[in-house]
Amino acid sequence: MTSIDLNADLGEGFGRWRLTDDEQLLTVVTSANVACGFHAGDAVTMRRVCELAAARGVRIGAQVSYRDLAGFGRRAMDVPSAELTAEVAYQIGALEVFARAAGTRVSYVKPHGALYNRVVHDEEQAGAVVDGVLLADATLSVLGLPGSRLLAAARAAGLTGVPEAFADRAYTEEGTLVPRGQEGAVVSDPEAVVERSLDLARDRAVSARSGARIAVEARSLCLHGDTPGAVELARRVRERLESSGVRVEAFV
Repeated sequence: MTSIDLNADLGEGFGRWRLTDDEQLLTVVTSANVACGFHAGDAVTMRRVCELAAARGVRIGAQVSYRDLAGFGRRAMDVPSAELTAEVAYQIGALEVFARAAGTRVSYVKPHGALYNRVVHDEEQAGAVVDGVLLADATLSVLGLPGSRLLAAARAAGLTGVPEAFADRAYTEEGTLVPRGQEGAVVSDPEAVVERSLDLARDRAVSARSGARIAVEARSLCLHGDTPGAVELARRVRERLESSGVRVEAFV
């Protein structure tokens, strides 16, 4: 039977401000990418999400970012490799404290925003992220875009590289994500997102923005938690997958 993991970005709040409905999304997803304080999240939020995830048997991942709280981690930055390595390890370590307190552990690492896009092509920054993972815990998996420098560096270092796909993001014919600043970068039609999810999980393919059919080999499917109606859309995606014979389960 075909299987796929469902991951979502959670804990993206700060202080009294909350962006994602963590409690409801954790009833749908199998892996939780928890913000570690650099683009969003704080100690109280991280602890709360870890406790909720542990109670529901959802795997916990550290969503690491450039230090950019004001820009939500989506602004391009030039961070020296040694600094980035230390900051990635720092974020993982912070989340691990709360994961262990909740009776579980951090299982994987996923970059966020500008860092995620940068390590698709930038070998040096990808290597710095991987070095940070190794510094924190050499048993962790790394989640990233298929064919990215990040996954190549992770596998070269002996880590498990896990490719992921996005049903609500437009793709180029090269298999990369259309930048958010470009028109049509985000797929907003719920029915289209549901059908694209099934395409990616069952057929390992999706239609690029040009209309061309491209192969996308992914073991995990990202459901963005910061979009309007995110919880209901996530439920529809999971129901469609399972009713079509796709098993939804964590990749770790």
